[in-house]
Amino acid sequence: MSAAGEQLPGAGAGSDGRPVAGLAEATVEQVIRRRVSDALGGWYGSLETALPTVALVVTWLVTDSVRSAVVAAAALLVVLAVVRQLLGGSWRFLGSAVVATALAAFFALRSGQAEDAFLPGIIISALYGVGALVSILARWPLVGFIVAIGDPDFAERPAAWRRDRGLVAVCSRLTWVLVALFTLRIAIMLPLYLAGEVAWLGVAKIGLGWPAYLLAIVVMGMMLATGHTRQTDDGGGADDVTERMLSASLEREQDEHRER
Repeated sequence: MSAAGEQLPGAGAGSDGRPVAGLAEATVEQVIRRRVSDALGGWYGSLETALPTVALVVTWLVTDSVRSAVVAAAALLVVLAVVRQLLGGSWRFLGSAVVATALAAFFALRSGQAEDAFLPGIIISALYGVGALVSILARWPLVGFIVAIGDPDFAERPAAWRRDRGLVAVCSRLTWVLVALFTLRIAIMLPLYLAGEVAWLGVAKIGLGWPAYLLAIVVMGMMLATGHTRQTDDGGGADDVTERMLSASLEREQDEHRER
């Protein structure tokens, strides 16, 4: 395998064996950057996920009414669904927002206590935090699965990415960022929940939601921008997982360019 970042002469081979212009030997960080960018769904996909929760919390703080907050969040979900229908594209980010909003509304309306709307998020953060930590210790880092889905052969060989030791090491470091994020959420929100501080829970929900997630992405981006981990020679050619992911990403970009 050539040195990290070295341009290969001519065009590389695509995931289906076709030539792909501009394919180059990339560092592990470069391959992951492309995959994480695809997974985030762009700015609008991120906005779809965050806005309904923000609407619920803000309405809550203004009206002090659980039902009004739920209605506001539901109304915004309808508007976002109409926009998504007009724009086309993936519904998965809006689907995540629907599930999160429905859980919050269920807990709050059932108990009549405003703070209970935050309980699902606290529990989910705890589960994700423990899961992320265990995945690192087991050398199956959570971020690795997010990256590996970009492998065209993922369905047939879902564990192939673990043969690249560099990929596993970088994904483990990135997963520590998620562990820190979930730990921070629990450390701040659980005491507020136990104290019944609804207003501060609302503020924390907003601050530790999308802004904190965005900060985590920025930290990951800085780690990926400064890292220069070489791909591990795990077979080479068509059996190299990182090269398959890079090839698939380049092909997708070329297809999107042709469609414009």
